[in-house]
Amino acid sequence: MTVVDGAAPPIDKTCGEGMMPETLASLRSLGIRLEHREGFRFDGICFVNERTRAFAKFPGGQGLGLARPVLHEKLIARAKECGVHLLWKTPVTEIDREGVLARGKRIRARWIVGADGLASRVRRWGGLEPARCSTLRFANRRHYRLVPWSSFMEIHWGQRLQAYVTPIATDEVSVVIIGERSKNAEFAQALESLPELRRRLQGAEIIGRDRGAVTSSRSLKDVQRGKVALLGDASGSVDAITGEGLRLGFQQAFVLADALEAGTLEKYQQAHHALQERPLLVASLMVWLGQHSILRDRVIQSFASKPALFSKFLAYHVGDASPAELLSTGAALGWQLLAA
Repeated sequence: MTVVDGAAPPIDKTCGEGMMPETLASLRSLGIRLEHREGFRFDGICFVNERTRAFAKFPGGQGLGLARPVLHEKLIARAKECGVHLLWKTPVTEIDREGVLARGKRIRARWIVGADGLASRVRRWGGLEPARCSTLRFANRRHYRLVPWSSFMEIHWGQRLQAYVTPIATDEVSVVIIGERSKNAEFAQALESLPELRRRLQGAEIIGRDRGAVTSSRSLKDVQRGKVALLGDASGSVDAITGEGLRLGFQQAFVLADALEAGTLEKYQQAHHALQERPLLVASLMVWLGQHSILRDRVIQSFASKPALFSKFLAYHVGDASPAELLSTGAALGWQLLAA
């Protein structure tokens, strides 16, 4: 197997850097072990809305905040152990029936996997456009030298924006602002509408430079055609607020590997759509909450007063509850809102 990339490691990206228990299980399946001293373990999710805080722990295990370049280095090391041939600073400029053209050199390939992100060229070259986009938002990430104040990943809700805070070391936190417009995601403006987070970050040293990106929920009718298959954000994505990007990519890779071994990509097509259903639903719910402040206030207050409701919602989000249990939770939440 050969991996060809126009960039060079370690590669950093605009992401919240928090991995859910399912994501960590995927890493273990890949043979990647993370020492307890690496990153920062967190117990669950906390919603923060003005003066209301609602907590929910993960049903089993912990999540892990880890700087993206550190994770990338571990993935590279494991790929090398498995015999993967890695070609860096080698952009692909064309694909055809024989393989790919990279830096003017033809690389023959039985299968071509495009894992080249939201603006995937492989998707376009393989005739797999267009992607259906239900949301398009803007994100900025910043690291602060700061001792984490909580053992939870926090999501702070503002007017048409969210900030999610992930501890990634014993003295460092990652903060991502997501807004409906690019100006909403600018730190100076966003923190004005998030007074508690502004107070927490006041005076803290900023590490490195800010990183910006767009985030979206997208789906494709087809993620494979002929010898070409798409993986990760190239194959469809969920809004970053879900924290599901890495898990989806890993689990798609597992089912793609099975399909390649079987010699047919049709099975990958079916499995891929099934994998996207849950995170797309959660993403639509979260984005919808972000757009309706009055209802969001009441939902978070209900989660704070009835923690079991929030715990059941989080259990569905991380794969420990069924769609039927989510419906039951929704009905209970609806009753709670009516009774409030």
